[in-house]
Amino acid sequence: QVQLVESGGGLVQAGGSLRLSCAASVSTENINTIGWYRQAPGKQRELVAGISSGGRTDYADSVKGRFTISRDNAKNTVYLQMNSLKPEDTAVYHCNTITGGFMPWGQGTQVTVAS
Repeated sequence: QVQLVESGGGLVQAGGSLRLSCAASVSTENINTIGWYRQAPGKQRELVAGISSGGRTDYADSVKGRFTISRDNAKNTVYLQMNSLKPEDTAVYHCNTITGGFMPWGQGTQVTVAS
């Protein structure tokens, strides 16, 4: 069964850091481009970071310079290092593919940034 399991969220003060992990039940080597999405209450889901199979990364303007996405295909895991967190980063964070159709969505991990 294809599964994505996100972890690493929590409550942090503004300016703090968190590292999110996304463990896939399938080989991430077979996933071309994968990314991290977030959805805040009352807002649409947005893509904040993506990484290709070749390691090319891309970021939403709102997180550029603060977030870093990486992938470890040996562990079938994708990471999101989040630094200099802001209250507006508060959301549920999910990982999923960017191209080729979505995998089943995991439960996500809640990130709450207190001002």
